[in-house]
Amino acid sequence: MAVRITSIKKEKGPHENPYLAIRFFAWENEQINVPGITDRAGIYDWIKDNRGEAYIKDKNGVKRYLLAAVSPLGNKYVKTVADESEPDQLLELPESA
Repeated sequence: MAVRITSIKKEKGPHENPYLAIRFFAWENEQINVPGITDRAGIYDWIKDNRGEAYIKDKNGVKRYLLAAVSPLGNKYVKTVADESEPDQLLELPESA
C-alpha cells in the first residue's frame, strides 16, 4: 500500500536538522480515498520495517518517494532526497492545523 503525504505539522524551535521538526504527516491512500495522520516515528517504521511506501507529488505531478534515514545523533526521520544535494519538497508541503 502506498500513501500520498498531503501536509506536515512542524514543531517550532531549534532542531538537529529540518526533518526532525516534522512531528506529524497528513496522508491519503489515493486508491481507496482514505485519509490519516501519522507521527514521524510511525512513518519511519512503516517505511523501514514494514516496507510501506509514502510519497509526495512535486509541482510537476511526479511522485517522490520517502526514504527512511537516521541522523548522526540516532534520530529517525524521512526525506525524499538521498543526499540533500537538492531542496527536499517534503519540507515545502503546506502545514496542517
